[in-house]
Amino acid sequence: MASPQDSQYFGSNLYIEMWDHDPGGTSATVVSGDGGTTQHWIDMRDYTKVCITAMSSTLTGNGISKLEIIAAEDAAGTNATVIKDSGAVVCDAVGDWVKEECTAAEVAQEAEDAGYNLRYVTGRLTVANAADEAVVTFIALPKHPQLNLTPETTIS
Repeated sequence: MASPQDSQYFGSNLYIEMWDHDPGGTSATVVSGDGGTTQHWIDMRDYTKVCITAMSSTLTGNGISKLEIIAAEDAAGTNATVIKDSGAVVCDAVGDWVKEECTAAEVAQEAEDAGYNLRYVTGRLTVANAADEAVVTFIALPKHPQLNLTPETTIS
């Protein structure tokens, strides 16, 4: 019999999102399921750390070749600035993945250095072939944990 108790350890202590990334091109593209039109950003106002992982899921070419964490002044990507860069990688098999993480303090330092008010972060991927796709997971550590920070499902 399954436990009737509601467990909320990870769901209240971490914010977790998982996205399909379909860049539709080989240039560096913010995590998006529709070629960059609908971008996924996290407002770091409420978080202290973020980890972004990307896994090759559909391959025509050699998959993910770079993962960056970028920060911007808003969710439109104004003054996007690279915070972390994986360098060249070859995620050339389905299931190959790459991870980068950063802290809000690192974002603040880069903001000060660049003279911008950086607050929003996201992943930006480069892939080898326009038909290559990835699954990208964002994990953020909140300043103030709370119930249902991560939803049980995104199924509507």
